[in-house]
Formats: sequence, structure tokens, C-alpha cells
Amino acid sequence: MNLNGIKTTFRALSYPNYRTYFSGQIISQVGSWMQQIALGWLIYRLTDSAFLLGIAGFAGQIPSFVLAPFAGIVADRYDRYKVLIITQSLFMIQALILATLVLTGTAGVTTIIIMSLIQGSIMAFDAPARHSFVVQIVDRKEDLSNAIALNSTSFHASRLIGPPLAGLIIAIANEGICFLINGLSYIIVIVALIKIKVKPVEHKAGHKNALSDIKDGFSYAFHSAPIKMILLTVAFASIIGMPYTVLMPVMAKDILHGTSQTFGLLMGGAGCGALTGALYLASRNSSKGLLKNMPLALAIFGLGMIGFSMSRSIELSLGLLVTVGFGMMTIMASSNTVIQSVVDENMRGRVMSLYTFSFMGLAPFGNLLSGAIAHKIGTPATIFLSGLLCFAVALFMIFRKDRIRSAFKDVE
Repeated sequence: MNLNGIKTTFRALSYPNYRTYFSGQIISQVGSWMQQIALGWLIYRLTDSAFLLGIAGFAGQIPSFVLAPFAGIVADRYDRYKVLIITQSLFMIQALILATLVLTGTAGVTTIIIMSLIQGSIMAFDAPARHSFVVQIVDRKEDLSNAIALNSTSFHASRLIGPPLAGLIIAIANEGICFLINGLSYIIVIVALIKIKVKPVEHKAGHKNALSDIKDGFSYAFHSAPIKMILLTVAFASIIGMPYTVLMPVMAKDILHGTSQTFGLLMGGAGCGALTGALYLASRNSSKGLLKNMPLALAIFGLGMIGFSMSRSIELSLGLLVTVGFGMMTIMASSNTVIQSVVDENMRGRVMSLYTFSFMGLAPFGNLLSGAIAHKIGTPATIFLSGLLCFAVALFMIFRKDRIRSAFKDVE
């Protein structure tokens, strides 16, 4: 990549507010990945149950299903900057409490699931505000797609560090240390947020009740052909595709006969592919044409999962997970970018809450379903089935490309 290419890829970092935000996020996200890896490994170590892994995943994400529509109202009615400071502070408290419980040996499976439920409830309000806040710290709209892609870059760059580091710490100490590091990492992101100086955004006073605002948000989203189709695609990928991450401890320990370090490496492999996808999206000059690649990305994701389900080699599995990560990243970041580009400002919080609902709110049902199916037919067969369904839907989208192009004619 030449110098101009580097400047294009990282152009959103020229904004001081965004640069400060980005720096704090990437450090905190290392801790978040460590907590996610440690949580999954701890539950599986205590229970040896793929079904309980699914239950834990369900508990962590079901609040987004219930609370996301209300969280969208909060993001539209109140200062998103202040909402973020509150949610990040609550994340810190939750992680430190979890660390204390695990390090003192007082955390059972029920307690861990309850803490996951609390974390998910915070996330339900954090995600719409965080997605919407990016618009306030990037001055030019044409750089918004780059900022969103760089957000994904930071998330997945930290994924290359957090999971392998968590695996190493678990091997030499225990999961509680990972939770402690995550809790302390939130100090950095809170300090970064405090340093950001943003102009307050005028939020319309809420003359309607909450249910009317939610209804308006759903009506706006589902009367827009591009937004509706994006949300449905994300929802499908979330329910059918994403639960493979919940079953990863089983693949690492029982199928590939590895350790916690193997688990961390596998998650890092998926992160490497996702980072590659994020950098590809960041290097683009605009969001034009992004959605033409979504069916191909879904096909790549599905084929990668099929291959991973059949692999019994750690090295081959790592390579296949790079493919899986690239496909999923391209789908999710492209969707986020296009929605942010077309949505009206007064509806941004509510529409991004529906994006959160599609991405995270429906995922717990996929986690629960995949855990139950894996309990009956085995983890590799479950992942194979998920990949096959994703590939089949990708083929359907490719064969219906003319109709899809018609729906997106105003944003391509």
C-alpha cells in the first residue's frame, strides 16, 4: 500500500475527536475480547456442556432483543456523549465485580449467567448510542464510511491480541485475571471520552410516549426498502451464522484436542480475517457499491464455516476462520455504513437500535438453538448446517440480484 493509500484508509484519524475516541476504544476492546474468551472457557470448564454455553450466550444478548427499541429512543432523545460515559462506567463496574467473584472462588454458573445478563443490558443501551455518536466526531459526511470501517478495524485488531492473550493468562493463572484487566481497561476509554469536545446535538423533545416513538422507528425502517433489506440480511446472519463463536470452546477442546490457548488462537484467526475485511472497507473512497458484495461475502462466510466444521487440523482451522471472519465483517460493516449514510438524523438512534436488535438482539435465539442442536447432533454437524444455510441464502441473493439492485438503486 502506497502513502496515498494509507492516507485514504486512515483518513478519519485526521479528526482529533475521532482519533482520541479510536485510541481509547482499541485498548478497551482488547479487554472486552479477553473477557469474552474467559467467560466462554470458564463456563465450559465448569460444565462441559455445549447447551450451557448456548444459555450463557443467550443471557448475554437477549437484553438487546427486549431493550434495543427503548435504547434507540434514549439515543434520539438524550445526549449520546453522556449516555456513552454512563454505559462505559457501568461496563467497568460489571467487569470488576465479575473479576472479584471469580478470583474469590464464589462465582457459580448461575452467577456468571446473571452477570452476562447485566452486561447485555448495558450493551443494549451502549450500542445504538455508540454507533450514532460517530457522526458527531467526524466533520465530513463523506468520511463517515471510513470512520465506521475504522471502528471495525479497531474492534478486530484488538481481537488479534485479546483472545490469544486471554488463552495464555488462563493457562498460567485463571479467568478472573482476564475480567480484572477488562475492568481496568474501561478507565482508558472513559478518560478518552472525557477528553473529547463535541458540539451538543439538538434532540427533539419527546412529545409522544415511548411506544409511539418505537412505532415511528419501525415504520420508518420498514418503509425504506434499503434499510429493511439490510436489517433482514443482518438478522439472518446473526441467527444462523454468528452462533459458531459460542461453540468455539467445544471445537477447540473436544474436536481439535487443544487448550485454552487453542481457543484463543482460533478466535484470533477469525479476528484476522475480520480485520482484513475492515481494512478493505476502510480503503474504499466511498460507500457506493458496498451492497453489491454482500451476497458474495455471505457465500464466503458459509463456505468457510462448512470447511471449519470438517477440519481436524488446528492450522487448517485457523486458515478457514480467517475466511469466516472476512465474510462476516464485510456483511456487518457494509450494512452499518449504508444505513448510517441514508438514515435521517432524527431517526438515527432508533434505526441503529433496530440494527443492534437485528445483529445482537436476535443472536441469543441463534445461540440457544445452536447449543440445543449441538447437544443432539454434535458441534461440527451444527456448524456445518449453519454454513450450508448461509451459502444457500447467498446463492438465492445472487440469483435475485436484479431485484436487490432495484431496491438499492438510490444508495449504490
